[in-house]
Amino acid sequence: MTFDKNPFPEGDADRHALWEMLVRRDIDAFLGQDWPMVEDDFIAESFFGMHAHFLANADAWRLQFPRLEVYRDEWLRQAKETAATKFAEPLREALFRVTNMRDIDVDGDRAVLHKKFDGSVAKADGGVDRLKWQTLYFCRKVGGRWKIAGFVGYMPHPLGS
Repeated sequence: MTFDKNPFPEGDADRHALWEMLVRRDIDAFLGQDWPMVEDDFIAESFFGMHAHFLANADAWRLQFPRLEVYRDEWLRQAKETAATKFAEPLREALFRVTNMRDIDVDGDRAVLHKKFDGSVAKADGGVDRLKWQTLYFCRKVGGRWKIAGFVGYMPHPLGS
């Protein structure tokens, strides 16, 4: 099994497509700092994102991304910061290794996806980047294609910890 294999067969078309969008395309675009690669994956006019700040108390979560442009700017900032970091292992492979998105609830043209990050990536300086958070994505099928309507991200994993 390859490190970036989609766990959903093509016969499970919705989950397969959602995984491709929010795991493979997201990782590849992030590593390439290529926002245009993922820009059309969002419902821009109604998108919003919550930032949980890695806190278990939902009262502390904030509407940090009220518009797609705000999220785009933060995504690009993080992508640039990551690109400037030297890693001791292939980063693409490491990101697939620490990413799990197997819980996907689909009901008609709506879906809720549970994306979890759980692991470490070795840095060239001997340190590690610890990835231990999760995001709930809310998606809708628009014109026959899945798109991201919003999310609650940067929640602790496991929740309550």
